[in-house]
Amino acid sequence: MTANIMLIGGIQKISFIDFPGKISCVIFTQGCNFRCPFCHNPSLVDPAQFQKPIPEEEVYEYLLTRQKFLDGVVISGGEPTIHKDLKSFIEKIKNLGAEDSKKFLIKLDTNGDRPDILIDLVQSGLIDFVAMDIKHTMPKYPDACGTNPKIDDIKRSIQFIMSSGIDYEFRTTVVPGIHAADDIKAIAQQLHGAKKFAIQQFVPDHALNINLRKCKFTSIFDPENKKILFDIKAECLKHVKTFEIRAANSAN
Repeated sequence: MTANIMLIGGIQKISFIDFPGKISCVIFTQGCNFRCPFCHNPSLVDPAQFQKPIPEEEVYEYLLTRQKFLDGVVISGGEPTIHKDLKSFIEKIKNLGAEDSKKFLIKLDTNGDRPDILIDLVQSGLIDFVAMDIKHTMPKYPDACGTNPKIDDIKRSIQFIMSSGIDYEFRTTVVPGIHAADDIKAIAQQLHGAKKFAIQQFVPDHALNINLRKCKFTSIFDPENKKILFDIKAECLKHVKTFEIRAANSAN
């Protein structure tokens, strides 16, 4: 066994929904530079909840046994780009197996707060798909991510992804009390020209902020609010090419 370099908090050995159109394995990294109160992976964000990291070698060994079956690997979190060894980790995954082996496609889930790292990974040919979480409209970003990110960095990541030529999606988890219908429309406007924008339903069960777990919300995803969703979709499609609504049982 080699020393653990990446902090890997979990592995979902097979997924049919996390990498669009692909059968994938999902690797969850520990640690995040945001503190979104609605985060559904608190055990990967709150250091007090971290479990012993999974050694990298276990990841490589598993992937080698599934090289003929899996199309790709999703690297999620937490926030993967906070790890200084992320690039070498992805390179090792890409180089697994014999020279004639099928190479894994790589999907990166990111909050977009570190555009320099994102740009380097994509321009190095290591990333095949990017899913960037858009937390809120730019003026309200701190309300949603629990920190004060550099908005110029968020905008830079968005602009780069849209011009990069690789496959991508932007997505927003819609949280009652944090996001209103008009906010979703405004986010789509900020993403004008984007290939894909998805909204996904907030699931309170494991929220980082325990107060959110106890609340009973009226959600735009409730059946009686279909008209609101139709209106949101119509407005968003004025700005993005594809708009997707993901209910809780289908959200990535």
